[in-house]
Amino acid sequence: MRSYHPDLTPPWKKSAPVPEVPAEPDLVVEEVSSGFCGAVIRCEKTAQGPTVTLEDRFGKHRVFPMEPRSFLLEGRVVTLVRPSAPGPVRPARTASGSLAVPGARARVARAGRIYVEGRHDAELVERVWGDDLRTEGVVVEYLEGIDDLPAVVRDFSPGPDARLGVLVDHLVPGSKESRIASEVTDANVLVVGHPYIDVWEAVKPSSVGIAGWPVVPRGQDWKTGVCRSLGWPENTGAAWQHILSTVRSYRDLEPALLGRVEELIDFVTAPTR
Repeated sequence: MRSYHPDLTPPWKKSAPVPEVPAEPDLVVEEVSSGFCGAVIRCEKTAQGPTVTLEDRFGKHRVFPMEPRSFLLEGRVVTLVRPSAPGPVRPARTASGSLAVPGARARVARAGRIYVEGRHDAELVERVWGDDLRTEGVVVEYLEGIDDLPAVVRDFSPGPDARLGVLVDHLVPGSKESRIASEVTDANVLVVGHPYIDVWEAVKPSSVGIAGWPVVPRGQDWKTGVCRSLGWPENTGAAWQHILSTVRSYRDLEPALLGRVEELIDFVTAPTR
């Protein structure tokens, strides 16, 4: 006859139960011990037990054991479990990695704006952040260069309720672009940039299907030189459409551009104090 041993652990020392949450694709969680936050990519069975692979906003993957109480979901401790069966597939995230809002309507445009240098920049931002921008009511316009940026800023008349964000190509120390950007000192304007000669380079070569972006000698038109080096027809418009077609989400862009665009969106949508 089996003897009965009652649980004499005081109630205040017992761990409270936590919910079990199926690790569905695109579920965003944080691993408790490392602080790594990402979306669920897949679950797998291993000799050591089930694991889950997470992907962060910059495309980095980490694999974690699916141990009890090991993850945070919206700030609450949970236990991830394998999904019981595949459900209907529905995009849960926008191309930028943000949570999608089903049925969300475009917000009335804000007074604030984001300016980018050229049409290609604007098309790339729309490709990845378009859903987010419409939800937030942010309009993106292009300038065809920033030589007249200080005058453009003055004409815009920025203020606390009409902030202006500007994305600049090739914003590196000592460049013409950095000198022009330094002339803008209004607190309601944020000028940021990426290090690439052109926004083409902000698309990962692996996404385009090339080994890397070629080095074009100084004095040559950069886009034409790229087409020539890669053996593409010297039609920069057609080349750009090919490059743009390879961009499906933020995973296809370099972090140096991702962070700057996110920074601008946060700046122009920040609540007025």
